[in-house]
Amino acid sequence: MSIVELRQYTLHPGARETLIELFEREFVTGQQAVGITLGGRFRDLDDPDRFVWLRAFPDMAHRRRALEAFYTGPVWREHRDTANATMIDSDDVLLLRGPGFTPEPGTSEVLATVCHPTDAADFDTYAARHLGPGHALHRTEHAENDFPRLPVRTGEDVRIWFGPAEPAPWPAQRLRLEPVKPWPRASPGVRPDHGREPGSASELGR
Repeated sequence: MSIVELRQYTLHPGARETLIELFEREFVTGQQAVGITLGGRFRDLDDPDRFVWLRAFPDMAHRRRALEAFYTGPVWREHRDTANATMIDSDDVLLLRGPGFTPEPGTSEVLATVCHPTDAADFDTYAARHLGPGHALHRTEHAENDFPRLPVRTGEDVRIWFGPAEPAPWPAQRLRLEPVKPWPRASPGVRPDHGREPGSASELGR
């Protein structure tokens, strides 16, 4: 089980593809280089100005060190202004403990459920009946956020899973998500030809 961030960004109208292109071109390898594991990246099918993604760390200490390395490093310094310009809000972040989640290649839609159970024991009974390993169940990580430069939501206890399941009898947000296709990797110094030049860049934090 890893420390996982589920990050939901509200973007300026029309900026999502700009952010996704920059993210896939620069921020995937930039984060991986400092030890961050990237999970799924998604377009919210019900909100054209929302980008959803996950990243994971072995533990909280690794998270702090990796975030410090990335957000003080050359990739973020070069692209942060363009990235931040795509965003209205990047603070909708849940800190979780779970297996992480990346959709299978070729998946066209993923259903994610963010559930707020009122009783942990009752939820465990529900999960035993209706959720399997493929649902990649995550729970709130209640450790203090020791990288306050990037806020996380606090004061709530959530369960998150991926894929269809019997509706839970507690308040829940259901997200219909389209996986982002990975950016083709070219040889060093050669930019993949997507038939158009990228627009202004985009981003992921602060």
